[in-house]
Amino acid sequence: MLKNRGVNEPNFDQIKRTSDGFQSRFGAAPDIIVRCPGRVNLIGEHTDYNDGFVLPIALPFETVIAASSSEDSQINLISEGFGSAHFSLEDNPMHTSGWGRYVHGMGSLITGSLGWNGYISSSIPMGANLSSSAALEIAAGMVFKHLGALEITLREIALIGQRVENEFIGVRSGIMDQIACALSQRGKALLLDCLTMQTSMISIPEDTSVVIMDTGTRRELRSSEYNKRRESCESAALNLAIPSLRDASIEDITKLTNQTLKRRARHVVSENERVLKVVEAFSTGHSLTAGRLFSESHLSLRNDYEVSGPALDRIVEVALGTPGCFGARMTGGGFAGSAVAIVARDQVEQFCNFVTNNFECPESQPALAPTRVYPVEACAGVSLL
Repeated sequence: MLKNRGVNEPNFDQIKRTSDGFQSRFGAAPDIIVRCPGRVNLIGEHTDYNDGFVLPIALPFETVIAASSSEDSQINLISEGFGSAHFSLEDNPMHTSGWGRYVHGMGSLITGSLGWNGYISSSIPMGANLSSSAALEIAAGMVFKHLGALEITLREIALIGQRVENEFIGVRSGIMDQIACALSQRGKALLLDCLTMQTSMISIPEDTSVVIMDTGTRRELRSSEYNKRRESCESAALNLAIPSLRDASIEDITKLTNQTLKRRARHVVSENERVLKVVEAFSTGHSLTAGRLFSESHLSLRNDYEVSGPALDRIVEVALGTPGCFGARMTGGGFAGSAVAIVARDQVEQFCNFVTNNFECPESQPALAPTRVYPVEACAGVSLL
C-alpha cells in the first residue's frame, strides 16, 4: 500500500533525486524546488466545463521541478522519465512537441516569464486520469512565478493552465484539475463551484477511506470524444436558451428532442445534484448515502454520457461486490485509467486485497500497466519547498 504524505511530509527521496539530477545536469544546485500533486475527483465528472460542481482531492503523488534561472528566454528541461525539451519563450508553443508544450504554453501565457533550466520528476501515474498534465502545468507556473518574482496568484496560474489545455493541447477541458492541484488542502476534499470559482473545504468522515483503483489501462485523453461531449452540452444549453447546463433542471431536459443531447444533459444536471448531496452526506457522516451516489454517478457516466470503458465497468463491479465498499465510480475523463471507491476504513486492507485478486482486465481492453489498488489521504496543493 502507498504511504500517504502531506505537504509537511514530503517525499524526500524524490526531492533529493530531483535536486541531484539538476546538479548533475546543470553543474550547480537549483535555486528553487517546487512540488505539485495529482488529483482524483471524488464526484462531479464532466461538470466543470458546464459551470457545475466538482469535489476532488489532491493526491500523494507529485511532480517535482528543481530549477534555476537561465538569465535569457531559453527553457532547458530534463525529465527523469521522458527525455529533454528545449525551446525559447519567444517562439510559438505549437512548435514545441510532446510534454514540453505544457511548460512552453505556461511560459507564453504568464506575462513577464523568464527562461530557466529545470529537472523534472513525477510519481503520478501517466494516463491514469490522475491529472499528471495539470500537475506539470501548475508546477511550471510556480517556477515562472518565483524565478521571475511575478505578482500572480495560484488561481490565476490555474486558469492559465486550463488555457494551455484548451489552446495548445486541443482538449476543451474545464478548470477542475488545475484548481485541485493549486488550491487543495491537506485532509480535505475541495468543493469547487465552476461558475463562481468559489471553493469550500469538505471533511470526509473519519471512518471512510478513499481508494484509487488503477485498472492499468491507458489512453491519451481522446480529445475528439472529449470535445464532442462538450459540444453536445453546449448544443443542449443553446436549445434550452440558457447560458450553460448549470442553469438546467431535470424538467428542462425533457424538452430536448434530440436523444443524444438529452442523455448528455441528463448526466450533467443529475451529476451536479449528486455532488451537493455527497457533500451533505459527508457533513452528516452518512457514507452509505455518499456511496450510493458514487454508484449512481458511474451508471450515469456509462449509460448517459458514454465515457466509461470495459475495464472501468469491470473494476467498479468487483468493488461493489466487496465487503466494506460504500460505493465506486470511474473517475476523470473516462474511457480508461482509474476508478475511485469510498470504503469503510476498518476494512480497507481487505478491500484492496479482494479487488486486486479478483479484477482482471477484459480481453477487449488489455492493461498496459500494472493494476494497482491503494487507499489515499487528501494532500495539500502546490508548494515551494
